[in-house]
Amino acid sequence: MKKHVIIVAGGKGMRMGSDIPKQFLPVSGYPVLMHTLEAFYTYNPSIHLILVLPISQQSYWRELCIKYHFSLPHDIADGGETRFHSVKNGLALVDEGLVGVHDGVRPFVSQEVIVRCFDNAREKKAVIPVIGVVETVRHLTSYGSETVPRENYKLVQTPQVFDVLLLKRAYEQTYVDGFTDDASVVEAMGEQVFLVDGNRENIKITTPFDLKLAELLCSI
Repeated sequence: MKKHVIIVAGGKGMRMGSDIPKQFLPVSGYPVLMHTLEAFYTYNPSIHLILVLPISQQSYWRELCIKYHFSLPHDIADGGETRFHSVKNGLALVDEGLVGVHDGVRPFVSQEVIVRCFDNAREKKAVIPVIGVVETVRHLTSYGSETVPRENYKLVQTPQVFDVLLLKRAYEQTYVDGFTDDASVVEAMGEQVFLVDGNRENIKITTPFDLKLAELLCSI
């Protein structure tokens, strides 16, 4: 069965406070995005890597590949107006099998999680990794706020892995603001999404603190 992964990297680094988009910032000597691509290549050297980047960032990425001698084979798709449109553009390069969608700034996804997602997607068709909530959670109400049972909630990560035909059909829907990830797009068709365990190290690097944590994770 063919396997593909769409790496979505359209960030501008505004929360990072940097002129360089966050996916290009160096961690342990080279750009975050290269770590992310390598994680999936390590999982399966035959996987079809698709990188979705804004057109304005593609030449800079190619310069980085030359600078860091980065030679993993990958296709590039144009980023869209929203994450939804970016993923849809990436899907245009996919034909059959299983496809994962992964945030470009999540370089610390474990091999175990990648395997778990793809293996379960063979049967379940729609699988996402999640981790438990460890903090107390409060729900905002019209009169203030209230504590809610944290065991009823999960934090969602990527890669979110799907049967290709299912995800392509989901992305034929008209975009709405409620489409915050791929699972929400698939659920909008009435399809069930299944949960598997993620890994807590699989952070999304969006702030200067995340970048410091990323350097620490690389040193472990």
